Amino acid sequence: MKIKVSEVSDKPLKELKLALAEEQKKHFNIKAKMKTGQLSETHLVAISRKNIARLKTIINSKAGD
Repeated sequence: MKIKVSEVSDKPLKELKLALAEEQKKHFNIKAKMKTGQLSETHLVAISRKNIARLKTIINSKAGD
């Protein structure tokens, strides 16, 4: 599921870092399933990767403030 920037930009930095760690674990599991041939929805890899990038961008912008 795509993360909306407007929903997560209001969250505190600590909560964003937890969400990032969770998304990275999910991305790892999706990649593992894809490599073993258990994943039929291959588009989830790209969505997860973009969610990680969104979260990192928000974290970096908050850290710069």
